[in-house]
Amino acid sequence: MNRLPGGIRVAHGWRRYLCGVSVLAALAAPLPVQAAGLIEFSDSLLKKVEKRYGKSAVLRLNALADLVRKNGNISEMDKVEKVNGFFNMIPYYTDWAHWKKKDYWATPFEKLTTHGGDCEDYALAKYFTLKELGVPEKKMRIMYVKALRWNEAHMVLTYFPNPDDIPLVLDNLNPRILPAHKRKDLVPVYSFNGDGLWLAKGRGTGKRVGGSGKLKLWVDVNKRFNQ
Repeated sequence: MNRLPGGIRVAHGWRRYLCGVSVLAALAAPLPVQAAGLIEFSDSLLKKVEKRYGKSAVLRLNALADLVRKNGNISEMDKVEKVNGFFNMIPYYTDWAHWKKKDYWATPFEKLTTHGGDCEDYALAKYFTLKELGVPEKKMRIMYVKALRWNEAHMVLTYFPNPDDIPLVLDNLNPRILPAHKRKDLVPVYSFNGDGLWLAKGRGTGKRVGGSGKLKLWVDVNKRFNQ
């Protein structure tokens, strides 16, 4: 057994997914301007993106801005479906293949400009984008699970339509948004959002064990997103 930050114990096989990470300086600076629930990118930023990543990267960023701008007034479930489908189109790469790092949590901006990411990056991108679309943070949790089919650690985003509902699972492995009890292939380990950190307890909401500030990678990606 090993421990998460704050003394939370975790099985040995999960350690490589929970290590520290340094900030990728080349990507940490260029962040979108966010105001009034909208994501907008300046012309100067888009020119820099095009020079470094090509026109397709600019198109992906503009598609994200359009998604947020045009869908603020639709139902929450429609927002969940649109955001899940949008980010699931991005190719999957391991952190080592994509970032040359053992573990790196990317912002949506980084995921779209570099056109790739791993399971954490899908879950984070969906979380931050739904938050921008007005979905309350308390209705979402990023959850570490064990994917039984692959016998590996995995991350998904869960969404609670109502406080007592079984959460819906937004996953890059399975494009269907299903209630957690129908995802027998996933075993929950712990979950978190901006308000707290919970250890899994069966397939319920789990036991709160403190704030999510215990997770260094979570603190780091929030800094880069909000900088």
